[in-house]
Amino acid sequence: MSERYAARVIEVPDEGIRLHPVKGSAPPGQPTEVNLLGMAVALALGAAGYEHHPALRDPRLQTLEALLAGEAVMPWRPPAAGAGTAAYVECERSGSGVFTCSVRHRPADEG
Repeated sequence: MSERYAARVIEVPDEGIRLHPVKGSAPPGQPTEVNLLGMAVALALGAAGYEHHPALRDPRLQTLEALLAGEAVMPWRPPAAGAGTAAYVECERSGSGVFTCSVRHRPADEG
């Protein structure tokens, strides 16, 4: 059971964003845990000012597993970012199994 998940948020022009898990980070393996992490990531993105992208998408390619693994584009638009920074979604699981996520900005060259 993964206790942490972190991914860089990469903008895909005219489509949305893609999560790029950082080294040593991977989505959980169990479906319920994937759903909980996916909801926590979506809440963190919304709280950080991300909005749904109007572009049409192919729903066959958008499973939560694929989104969290960085294999699919999420239908979100990022807010205006600070110059020279990169956004990361960072999540931790509490002792009760609930994921808490936030979006943080780091220097772009920190990657």
